[in-house]
Amino acid sequence: MSEPRLVPRRAVRHARAALGLTWRAAPAGTAADLVFAVLAGLTPVLVAGLTKLLLDRLTGGGPTGVPLTVLGAGLALAAALGTVLPHLRTYVAAERSRAVSRLVRRRLYDAVQRLIGLVRLEDPEFQDRLQAAQQTGHLGPTQLTGNAFGAVQSVLAMAGFLGVLLVLNPLIGVLVLVAALPTLWMQLRLNRARAAMVLRLEHFQRRDLFFAQLLVGVPAAKEVRLFGLGRFFGDRMLDELHAMHRVEQRLDRREVRAQAVLGLLGAAVAGIGVVYTVSVALAGGLTPGDVVIYLAAVPGVQGALGSLVGQLGAIHQALLLFEHYDQVAHVEPDLPMPATPRPVPPLTEGIELRDVWFRYSPQHPWVLRGVDLYLPAGSTTALVGLNGAGKSTLVKLLCRFYDPERGSIRWDGIDLRELDPAALRERLGAVFQDFMPYDLSAAENIALGDLSARDDPERLRAAARHAGIDDALTALPRGYDTLLTRIFFDGPDRDDPQAGVVLSGGQWQRVALARGFLRADRDLLILDEPSSGLDAEAEHDLHRRLGELRRGRTSLLISHRLNAVRDADAIVVLADGRVVERGDHGQLLAAAGGYARLFTLQARGYREDAPAPV
Repeated sequence: MSEPRLVPRRAVRHARAALGLTWRAAPAGTAADLVFAVLAGLTPVLVAGLTKLLLDRLTGGGPTGVPLTVLGAGLALAAALGTVLPHLRTYVAAERSRAVSRLVRRRLYDAVQRLIGLVRLEDPEFQDRLQAAQQTGHLGPTQLTGNAFGAVQSVLAMAGFLGVLLVLNPLIGVLVLVAALPTLWMQLRLNRARAAMVLRLEHFQRRDLFFAQLLVGVPAAKEVRLFGLGRFFGDRMLDELHAMHRVEQRLDRREVRAQAVLGLLGAAVAGIGVVYTVSVALAGGLTPGDVVIYLAAVPGVQGALGSLVGQLGAIHQALLLFEHYDQVAHVEPDLPMPATPRPVPPLTEGIELRDVWFRYSPQHPWVLRGVDLYLPAGSTTALVGLNGAGKSTLVKLLCRFYDPERGSIRWDGIDLRELDPAALRERLGAVFQDFMPYDLSAAENIALGDLSARDDPERLRAAARHAGIDDALTALPRGYDTLLTRIFFDGPDRDDPQAGVVLSGGQWQRVALARGFLRADRDLLILDEPSSGLDAEAEHDLHRRLGELRRGRTSLLISHRLNAVRDADAIVVLADGRVVERGDHGQLLAAAGGYARLFTLQARGYREDAPAPV
């Protein structure tokens, strides 16, 4: 991956945006920090000047208008100010960083939520950008502001000390300035390389985190121990860690070499200045105070220059880090939105897929190849097929997480692309095969299906009863308020470890079903493998409940267990991205095609005397 570069126009835009975020997040703290930075820049020059005046008075060579006590008191106050200001700046910077972090995090996640579908979220490159933005997005504005104010401090200190050098000896002043140019150039290159490394390491970090979670997480714990996978995954994790360290080490060595050369150059310039100053003083050309301020000015200018170069490099790095956030915050919509969306009418006729073709990218194969399908309103359509046939992809298209590459999907004759996706999804209910178990209470896990039910316990319990999980949830230590996790405890559960409960796989599936049943009154109910984790008795009970719930409603039922779909009004068989059979259970058996073969194969597992499928 090549090192990122910022063109001036983009750098200015990023700087304005980052500084604007900082000001909006913490205006008072930002203004105070600027004042403190100005004072911090002037204080070293003031201390050096007062020291010169005091030393010259003590040796009898200074002006007599200012009493020694006043000079001493001024020096003490300036020194005290120089001691206190860094702490004040640290405190203000920490407060500003927290405020910026909150604002940036909110805007970042708002931007992600504005994405209509899954196109960006399932893109690995965007995921890398998103991960980098989450980790470093708040650092861009914070570091930029802090380093910009640090640059102001360095410029003021450098200007003061440089003025002293130019007055005493212009040649030394020019030499010090020229020596800083290689430092500036090298620091900018190093910071650009380090910013590039942040994005490059994201690939390794994600894999490292993946293997680490396998080793310490609960979901994989049984297989890891049973199959003896600990050393295997541990070695994989260490491989990723070593790869990260090798990238970091290469850059660290590069920095060490560069800093060594630059340090020697600075030492040579400082040595020349010291030798020259001492020789002139021995010849009587400088007072003791002049020598002191001169000796303070040379390292002062070098220190301020070094700090300024570092601040400029850090500003460049902050802008590069901010670019990750900026690209996510201003990401283009992943799906087109109509300028004036049509209202989503209640489904009265049906949903039609017309010659739908879809693939996840031009580099991927076609998943759906000219699918024609009609889901009549008020009836249940079952979709069956082998793994990889395109069933889950079809569900994503119905929810408008993606758009077809060719063809269209129509809601009562209206193309889904003409509708507001949020309004469309309000008319959908779904239970996904890869449902999400949330580390929340049982009530919250169900209420996530429709947040308007959060304060309606009876509605939550009714959904749980439909899913056959009400009795199990009621029997938990705190009933529906029990946390369904042992990862952390909250509120009243903090001191009661027994209150956190981990459900079985089948119970979790019923909780997910209850979540979907909160939306059972919607126009289309999608049930994607709703009973895959249940035993035979529980599956029979669930499909009895689903049959009652689906009666008279529009629903799409997806299942590998063909016995669960035999009572559907229509059964559609999908193979290799195409509809190859359709009809009801009896018609498909009579056709003696792929459906009949699969049904007979599954039935034979329960009846030893059943004939083998042909």
